[in-house]
Amino acid sequence: MPRESQAAKRERLGNIIAGLQQTYPDAHCELNYRNPLELMVATILSAQCTDKQVNIVTTKLFEKYRQATDYTAVPLEELQNDIRRIGLFRNKAKSIQNACRALVDQHHGEVPQTMPELVALAGVGRKTANVILGNAFGINEGVVVDTHVARLCDRLRITSAKTPEKIEKDLIKLVPREHWTLFSHWIIWHGRRRCDARKPDCPACEIKQLCPTSP
Repeated sequence: MPRESQAAKRERLGNIIAGLQQTYPDAHCELNYRNPLELMVATILSAQCTDKQVNIVTTKLFEKYRQATDYTAVPLEELQNDIRRIGLFRNKAKSIQNACRALVDQHHGEVPQTMPELVALAGVGRKTANVILGNAFGINEGVVVDTHVARLCDRLRITSAKTPEKIEKDLIKLVPREHWTLFSHWIIWHGRRRCDARKPDCPACEIKQLCPTSP
């Protein structure tokens, strides 16, 4: 199979985006949140955990903890107990408490709106920062690369990169900036609803004609 040029790949990706946009017009972040702080906490909790599981825990958590100071005011063990059903709950509770402490000490209790300030917070890497910036503030600073995005971008032959950092760099070059946040949602929704890791529903796939690995 001849190597696809960047121009051809960009055109194919544009058609993929159009197809996914039409298929999932309501695509959005499936973590439940009402403000940037709740999104930050939910995203930290979501590492190696399903959004569904996180949403179960945050239903009560967000009623108890309304501000950054609420997370810093309780003993660590109490916060750990409140998120106990989440994997890695001990480390995540520590990260949430330390991040909130930094919010109180350095940002007047508010979640900052820049990448450098966000990644300086405990438990917040570039992926989490991209989630917060794109969804809470409408700032397209980068592209969220989770397991669905990495898997589908490989299956769609959009990039051969293997690490999230390199995948994101490739996507930033190919995806129009105004779509950076939604692109991840479209891909994630497709990965959850159609393009399963083990049994992709290729016959019913809305973008199968654009997928080099479709049978």
